[in-house]
Amino acid sequence: IGEIPVDQAFLGTCTNARLDDFLIAAVILEGKKIRKGVQFLVAPASQEVYLEALKEGAIHTFVEAGATILSCSCGPCLGKGQGIPADGFNIISTANRNFLGRMGNKASSVYLASPATVAASAIAGKIVDPRDFLPLFVEEKETKIDIQPKDEEEKTIVIASDDDRYKKNVWNYCDVDDFNTDQMFAGNLTYDIKSADGEKIVPHLFKGLDESFASRVEKDDIIVSGSNFGSGSSREHPSVGLAYAGVKAVIVKSVARIFYRSAINQGLPIIVHP
Repeated sequence: IGEIPVDQAFLGTCTNARLDDFLIAAVILEGKKIRKGVQFLVAPASQEVYLEALKEGAIHTFVEAGATILSCSCGPCLGKGQGIPADGFNIISTANRNFLGRMGNKASSVYLASPATVAASAIAGKIVDPRDFLPLFVEEKETKIDIQPKDEEEKTIVIASDDDRYKKNVWNYCDVDDFNTDQMFAGNLTYDIKSADGEKIVPHLFKGLDESFASRVEKDDIIVSGSNFGSGSSREHPSVGLAYAGVKAVIVKSVARIFYRSAINQGLPIIVHP
């Protein structure tokens, strides 16, 4: 990617501020200092993570390295509170979403990376490979994978209007794998409908799969689906809408990690039954 200088590093968000994320960053930062001129911000994902990181010594390591510890909140991820970048700033962040102005300033540039990469880049003052800061890891030999083209082109499933999947408060999508967030709530709507506005989200739910769902979903309904439920974008609208609609539970063969975390945050029960 070339040499990209870093003005601000952010280790946080609901996606990459867990205890294990902090511990790997602490290993890299142990005994080192943040590059002069770099602002390093750390926001634990929850108070529980914050307290555990204190016990493990990670917070101490961050402070010794020159980091600023923020409260447990979204904060800089969506351009709120401390950490809104100045014009022309390059930010390396562990956030899971990125678009122009995401962190509060359209005149800055945001680069998404892992906790290890953010920590290493904060030390170097530029975006770097964290493996150079982790000598305890052994370089693995390159593995070549021969990927054969599929015989049939993958197709997104769309439920026909005469295919009624609703019976006795159960929505049966057992044959639907990779039910992604774009099908659950169209991406272009995120600019007009805020992720906290459940009432406005509900009329648009599942339009990419089943047109009848949004108008018929009721309190205490159960959704049953296949593998990799909630894959795709990290948007929170689907889980917020389902929780607002009163969906009692979602039962799936497997669930995308980010959707799972979002659902738990909204109090939407996810039951994984392979």
